[in-house]
Amino acid sequence: MLRFLFTRRWLGLLLAVVVVGFGCVQLGLWQLDRYDERQDFNTTTRTNLAADPVAAAEVFSVTEEPSPKDEWRAVTATGSYDEEHRVLVLYRTKDGVPGVDVVVPLVTKSGAALMVDRGWVRTPGNANVDPDVPAPPPGTVTVTGWTRIDAEGDADEVVPVDGTVRAISADAIAETLPYDVYDGFVELISETPAVSPAPQQAEPPELGGGPHFFYGIQWFFFALLALAFWGYLAWSEHKQRNARSQPSVISTG
Repeated sequence: MLRFLFTRRWLGLLLAVVVVGFGCVQLGLWQLDRYDERQDFNTTTRTNLAADPVAAAEVFSVTEEPSPKDEWRAVTATGSYDEEHRVLVLYRTKDGVPGVDVVVPLVTKSGAALMVDRGWVRTPGNANVDPDVPAPPPGTVTVTGWTRIDAEGDADEVVPVDGTVRAISADAIAETLPYDVYDGFVELISETPAVSPAPQQAEPPELGGGPHFFYGIQWFFFALLALAFWGYLAWSEHKQRNARSQPSVISTG
């Protein structure tokens, strides 16, 4: 009675279920890989956030960007801010409030500049009004900040236009500056001397596991569900065929 499973119709349905199930399993494995990557990132980031600051020259270079293993490690640098070449990073919203990030080159004693994201400033609702950006400390300044890797993007996103960009890339900003620039940038933790008012400084990253693990389990469940669906249909068909094959019983009274 199970010979019907070897008909073209049922073999085609089984093939479709196998393809769908295989795709779901692959998506589940991909989500678990993303989860593992997130866990590795969290481990590295926790270690870097807890480490003592090191000199920026130990992490940054004018020829290559920082290693991903150094991202979110605190560094220190001393120099003077070049406010004339300040860059505003557009479309940085906090809690629904529009704003910009303020990035200023810190020209160090070596002559190379370290791009410093001094923090976030609220912008007026009218985009035609320039934001009131607090000036950085004058003279010699010592900064401590988290190591960040340059953002990737098209030229219209990272090359400054009228002093604005949409993503921070020190390599792209360097094309507009008269001195060497370290690849990568720092998000400011503190600066000495401090000034007030000052931009709102960045927060450390969230280190949750994200939804990837649960998404992976869901995809595996969908694979099992597809197989169970085929099994249910096969069982229903088998039951109906059994019922039709049973001889009728005629009552004579």
